[in-house]
Amino acid sequence: ALSTGHKCCLQSLKISHQKGSSSLLFDLNGMYKAGDVVLGGLFQIHFFSSVAIQSFTSKPQQPTCNGVYALGFKLAQTMAFAIDEINRNSNLLPNVTLGYTLYDSCLELGIGFRAALSLASGQEEKIILNGTCVGNPPVIGIVGDSSSTNSIAITNVLGLYRVPMVSYFSTCSCLSNRQKYPSFFRTIPSDAFQVRAMIKILKHFSWTWVGLLVSDDDYGLHAARSFQSELSLSGEACLAYTEVLPWDKDTEELRRIVDVMKKSTARVVIVFEHYSRMINLMEEVVRQNLTGLQWMASEAWTAAAVLQTPQLMPYLRGTLGIAIRRGEIPGLREFLLQIHPDLHHNSSYGNSMVRFWEFTFQCRFAPAPAGWLEGGGAICTGQEDLENVDNEFLDVSNLRPEYNVYKAVYALAYSLDDILHCKPGRGPFSGNSCATLRSLEPWQLVYYLERVNFTTPFGDQVSFDENGDALPIYDVMNWLWLPDGSTKVQNVGEVKRSALKGEELILDEDRIFWNFESKKPPRSVCSESCPPGTHMVREKGKPQCCFDCIPCSEGKITNKSSTSCPEDFWSNPQRDHCVTKKTEFLSYLDPLGICLTTTSLLGVFICAVVLGIFIYYRRTPIVRANNSELSFQLLLSLKLCFLCSLLFIGRPRLWTCQLRHAAFGISFVLCVSCILVKTMVVLAVFKASKPGGGASLKWFGSMQQRGTVLVLTAIQAAICTTWLVSSSPTPHKNTQYHNDKIVYECAVGSTVGFAVLLGYIGMLAFLSFLIAFLVRNLPDSFNEAKLITFSMLIFCAVWVAFVPAYISSPGKLADAVEVFAILASSFGLLITLFGPKCYIILLRPEMNTKKAVMAREKNNKNPIFK
Repeated sequence: ALSTGHKCCLQSLKISHQKGSSSLLFDLNGMYKAGDVVLGGLFQIHFFSSVAIQSFTSKPQQPTCNGVYALGFKLAQTMAFAIDEINRNSNLLPNVTLGYTLYDSCLELGIGFRAALSLASGQEEKIILNGTCVGNPPVIGIVGDSSSTNSIAITNVLGLYRVPMVSYFSTCSCLSNRQKYPSFFRTIPSDAFQVRAMIKILKHFSWTWVGLLVSDDDYGLHAARSFQSELSLSGEACLAYTEVLPWDKDTEELRRIVDVMKKSTARVVIVFEHYSRMINLMEEVVRQNLTGLQWMASEAWTAAAVLQTPQLMPYLRGTLGIAIRRGEIPGLREFLLQIHPDLHHNSSYGNSMVRFWEFTFQCRFAPAPAGWLEGGGAICTGQEDLENVDNEFLDVSNLRPEYNVYKAVYALAYSLDDILHCKPGRGPFSGNSCATLRSLEPWQLVYYLERVNFTTPFGDQVSFDENGDALPIYDVMNWLWLPDGSTKVQNVGEVKRSALKGEELILDEDRIFWNFESKKPPRSVCSESCPPGTHMVREKGKPQCCFDCIPCSEGKITNKSSTSCPEDFWSNPQRDHCVTKKTEFLSYLDPLGICLTTTSLLGVFICAVVLGIFIYYRRTPIVRANNSELSFQLLLSLKLCFLCSLLFIGRPRLWTCQLRHAAFGISFVLCVSCILVKTMVVLAVFKASKPGGGASLKWFGSMQQRGTVLVLTAIQAAICTTWLVSSSPTPHKNTQYHNDKIVYECAVGSTVGFAVLLGYIGMLAFLSFLIAFLVRNLPDSFNEAKLITFSMLIFCAVWVAFVPAYISSPGKLADAVEVFAILASSFGLLITLFGPKCYIILLRPEMNTKKAVMAREKNNKNPIFK
């Protein structure tokens, strides 16, 4: 089967290069040249093929190929040119002649597979080469194939024997699997990079809703999987639909696919398909007159001239495509101009060279088909001049796949050259041995291919990574339809990967032609972006690019997904951005803060006035009779109580939080201690007035009074110190009271410490009240015990009411309640204890005598309360 399978449409015809020294046999499926080392090549020289149904009862008929593909023939000639150029280069492979064996795969897996096996194993049948009967030897490496499907099948088998295969057009990302394809290399980037390049273009133009059409083969199906995977990871766009284009011209299926495209809101369509089958799709697009689409072409059809026709360009102009890197090959055009058929070795002309010649010059070799001459057709002579024909065969201004073929041949040649430069005893193989061209094994060539590194005359560096992939770079192309009816595919940018910048897209947008009335990029989204103050909610059962917009709740903003503002921020009324939250604390500038501050300072002022009165009248009986030293201490402690309330006003800071409760606790304990000692002194005086009670006064001398006040105050100071050391109050930003406000407050730290502080004050106050209540009915005309009883009653009432009010008051109101309690209790003590005395001193001086103070009134009534 191998000996005959490669003869697809095999009819021998000898051709030659007019100015070259070599002659070779060219048939529909083969092109040969002898050499010391032979390289193989697989190229698509025909568009279509047909394989007869095998009945298994007769000898199988050979498949037939038709539809000349001039670019495929040009690729084969490019390989021949590269090998001739290498043979003329004395610096590369000196004293070694490269040969080649090239076959036509007809874009058919079966034909390409059989051709590859023939290349690797050699032919049994004899062929005529330079007039000598020789055999066709096995090749050491293969350039090809164009189809990913063919490359997968071929390298799966050839990889078992490590026969290197360097593809110029197979882009399937699956071929980067080094374990499955250990001897596969390529000079074209994989589809994984092509897909990422397309996603970069989608992102650049904000296209988030696109359709995807792929071919029904490994090339298309792997591209679809890669596209879906990359979009899922990046989240940049969504696929409105994914359709697999039929392999053959299935009219019903194509009609259904175009209907899907027409009904979809996606304006961008990405197509991974071979140019030969894109024609079928575009015919249906034309039939249904589907316009208004932005086409994106994979490298397989970006530069396809067969699609750039007057019939299709109204629909395809403006297409953006990913194209193989353009290169330059000096001397290629001159080489192509030398090709001519040699008519002396064939009379049937039924081969690819004949068909190419007939296709190029629109003529027929004799004998012409019936009716050809009658219809005005011309007869081919074989001497027509290719230079007079304007077609893509001689166009060397836009060499893309040709440049890949050129690089693939040179990669194999440089690898062979590296073998020649191996020094015995320093080689990479067993025992530091070197490979030789005479006994070269394919796996040895694979070793050198993995390490090859050279620069083309065009300036591009060629090397392969660990997956056998070349350095990825693509050109971005744009289709133009010029006013004179001609077409142009122009370069508008590039996508490349570099070690420094990674993957980057460079576009010249001013040069891009858009096939829309606006002459601007189209909008292609499933749902328009949500306006400020709303967020996206995905529609059930649809891709993430399809969503509804609903208003953001308070504290949340964005136009993609409702996102909470940071802790210290809140959404503005429009819900389109976060603003700093308002802050709240009992400020000196607030009306409430101003009132409390004024009241506190007023209390300090009154205390100072009273202290001044008492100092001025310190020698009067009423001042001396009421223990002037304790009165002075009490007035100073009340002044501290008024002043400590100021610590509760203003923005809480660490030192104010720590000081406010400590100052409050110590000031009030000092105040209540003085009152308690006063009460106890009154009680002692009363007992001393009775027979045998004089001994009680010795326990309440001046030193004892001061010591008692000091000890009682020191206990409170110890409580405050323990509280501050163990769990100190700290500033706290409270966001629980209001969502849109930050309430600055002092966290008490230890609730137990705060409770003990208040409890100790309450205990002393209750003790003072109890003792004063017991001695309230003393017979003196001026009974201070009653005043203390009344003042302690007010004091306890204020602080008993304070606890529930403080707990239930949020934010700055809690501080206001505490300040109010401090001021109310301080004023209560000041007024009840010193008001009557100041009244007598200032307004009733006749009562400020020793006789009046010591007088006893009937019924024990104090005249001040009459």
